[in-house]
Parts: sequence; C-alpha cells; structure tokens
Amino acid sequence: MVEEYESIVKNIFWEVFPRPNDKSLVGSRWIFKVKHAVDGSIEKCKVIFFAKGFSQVEGVEYEETFSPVARYSSNRSILALAAQMG
Repeated sequence: MVEEYESIVKNIFWEVFPRPNDKSLVGSRWIFKVKHAVDGSIEKCKVIFFAKGFSQVEGVEYEETFSPVARYSSNRSILALAAQMG
C-alpha cells in the first residue's frame, strides 16, 4: 500500500481541495491480489487503489468523461506498418 500511495503522490495523480457543501464525496477502495507462480508459490502481492466513480451523477458532479482506448484493429495496423518498415 505504501508503494502504491507513494506512486500516486509522486505522479500528482490528484489534487486535494476543500469539498463544496452541495457535493457528495466519491468513495475509494483498496484491492489486494496475490499472484501465484506456476508451482503454487507466491510470486508477488499487488495492491490497487481506485475511486468508486459509479456513485457520481452525470450533469451534477461531472460534465463529461474521456477514456482513451485503442481499438484492436488500430493496434494491428500500427504493428503491421512497423513490421513492414523494419
């Protein structure tokens, strides 16, 4: 958890500011996963911190969202072009 938190702070992932009285808070949660090796031993422990954005109301707490997503066909085209050009 400490490593994940330090990474968030180092990358300036968010800004802290006072909450307006007419707005609700967005909850957050820590998710823990244990990755196992092929022989069953523990390979590493992972932790992810995420915000529960599904609790927000569109038009009240946010206006628009954007999440850059690459399509499979775009990735394939770029890889084919890179392979062709060496």
